Amino acid sequence: MKGIVFSEFIELVEDKFGFEMADDIIEKSNLPSGGAYTSVGTYDHHELLELVTHLSQETGIPVEDLVKVFGEHLLVRFAEGYPIFFESVTTCFEFLDSIENKVHVEVKKLYPEAELPTFDSQIESEQKMTLIYTSKRPFSALAYGLIKGASTYFNEQIEIEMEDKSTPEQTKVIFSLVKL
Repeated sequence: MKGIVFSEFIELVEDKFGFEMADDIIEKSNLPSGGAYTSVGTYDHHELLELVTHLSQETGIPVEDLVKVFGEHLLVRFAEGYPIFFESVTTCFEFLDSIENKVHVEVKKLYPEAELPTFDSQIESEQKMTLIYTSKRPFSALAYGLIKGASTYFNEQIEIEMEDKSTPEQTKVIFSLVKL
């Protein structure tokens, strides 16, 4: 997983829970990186799972809820850091539809070694979209947060339903999105 994801998670923890909390969860975690992340580095996703698990234990907030909030935060940071991906689209559905064939193509140019999830999208109508998230990593809650963050970014209310089709080898979730 790219270091920018880790760096943003630590930043979110510092902003929402304080520097001491960030230091605490790093110290409690068994991290091969030592908890020092660079945005261009690549790190094992298990480190993020361990960090968020310790944050959950310290705060009493369920892991899934923390990861969803992190996804929303990450969408805002991506919009700030990579505005070009948001400039040519005017709706949440258009943006989500562009992830696989536009955003991920550009990410792969910058980071050829990146192992990205896939987002198979189908806009069924102006009000309905299906988005199938597939990954080797268990981060469907992060995808949910990114979707929710996109709906907020485009100022659209969207109902999100998740149907988990995961196997032990692969995370696969079908998101059904309906504009309200």
